[in-house]
Amino acid sequence: MNTADLEICYLSANEAIKKFKNKSISPVELLQEIIKRIESINSEINAFNQLYFEKALKEAKKSEDKYFSDALTLPLDGLPTAIKDEVSIDGQINTMGSQMFKNNLSRHTDIDVERIVNSGAIIHARSTCPEFSLTSFTHSILNGVSKNPWNLNFSPGGSSGGSGASLAAGMTTIATGSDIGGSIRIPASACGIVGYKPPYGRNPIAHPFNLDHYCVVGPMARTVSDCALMQNVMCGPHPNDITTISPKKTLSLDYENIKGWKIAYSLDLGFFEVDETVEKNTLEAVEKFKTLGASVNEIKLNWKKEEVDSTCYSHYAGGAFFRTLAEVPEDERQEMTEYAQMYAKLSDLHFKAIAEDKKIYSDELGAYLGYTSRDCANVAGEMYLEISPILEEYDILVCPTNCLPSVKADMDLKKDKVIINNKVQEGPDVSWCMSYPFNILGRLPVLAVPSGFSNLGVPTGIQIVSKAFCDEKVFQGGYNFEKLDPWLNSKEKWPLIG
Repeated sequence: MNTADLEICYLSANEAIKKFKNKSISPVELLQEIIKRIESINSEINAFNQLYFEKALKEAKKSEDKYFSDALTLPLDGLPTAIKDEVSIDGQINTMGSQMFKNNLSRHTDIDVERIVNSGAIIHARSTCPEFSLTSFTHSILNGVSKNPWNLNFSPGGSSGGSGASLAAGMTTIATGSDIGGSIRIPASACGIVGYKPPYGRNPIAHPFNLDHYCVVGPMARTVSDCALMQNVMCGPHPNDITTISPKKTLSLDYENIKGWKIAYSLDLGFFEVDETVEKNTLEAVEKFKTLGASVNEIKLNWKKEEVDSTCYSHYAGGAFFRTLAEVPEDERQEMTEYAQMYAKLSDLHFKAIAEDKKIYSDELGAYLGYTSRDCANVAGEMYLEISPILEEYDILVCPTNCLPSVKADMDLKKDKVIINNKVQEGPDVSWCMSYPFNILGRLPVLAVPSGFSNLGVPTGIQIVSKAFCDEKVFQGGYNFEKLDPWLNSKEKWPLIG
């Protein structure tokens, strides 16, 4: 088997486009090297469950012809692109990570990725996700266990774990993700890449999820500028999504310095237990912002774990996310991965609590079920009243993305405990993640960028948050932070797999 040229595999999207235009490399050559890389290591990482090499090579040749003839090109023309296996693309299988849908051939393309499909992007693979994108790790009966390329014992995170792992491993140039509780940002942190949760309404989504203000789709890449490049394709009002906002916001691919900025930071958002290594790397990131000429101050939040967690899980259980599971007949649930069966039962419990007008505590979640829409809205409102003055005073807020670098790759929600600083955490799924409060506050833009390495060899990350719809602020902050230590642009920063 030929060894891939990693210098080519790890080209940023923007650098690849420059090389396409000056004809120093072609879309076909880039894709061929990435295919070699996939053939060499995907069996170990399990980031892709479907490969479309033959069709992708034909599309790459069309892009190559356009660049070589100096014809008009599209924004993502020639870029190898992995699409998370939870959306429909006409003519491709959409499994949603479930064996119940292993032969589900799509006859349409969801608006979630419609613009990516029509942007010249070369879709060469579908990336793995947990069943129905339910968890913060990535494994299922259908696909097996996806692994973190930095340390195969650990998870790449979830639910966009395959996208994160494939970017870190040089198996794609850009990738898509979705984020209803952190599913873009969790794997971005665990895999050492960049991921963006846009404000709710910025990017179109197919119904019914477009009406869930926790839920967004967004870009995943290896650089902040690459994320901006993708976001500019994905965003803007769409005639088939009533929630999308106007006008379209186009982001710059490079930014001025942030000298004079005021930056707030929190290590725990008021209630999270945070691993010592994550805390150390976050504080080092804060110091880097100071070298950029920003003033930095620690702030305190009084968000309450019980209220935030109960709001989060009750919303999931009552909305389209878990409700779909509750509607699966009992005799068919055995086909689902064990955690999907568990969430189906918890969704049943939520509706029982609503019907009986009471709140029921779940030991498995470490949270109450039965919060009504009004309860959830009240908690979200109180959270926003506390953070809003901070976001008005400061340009950005910085905090860790995950409380731990990662969890083990084959995480079992029923058997495994999340332990941070020798303390067992309630609610084993998202108890290691600090992302979901910002889904509750859906209009806030959040960019996840790497902050360093843990002693496990697994990366850590920070979230950069700004006030509602100020997308450009988080990108400007992330862009300047990244310039201090470009992450995957040197051989020393590539995973040692393969």
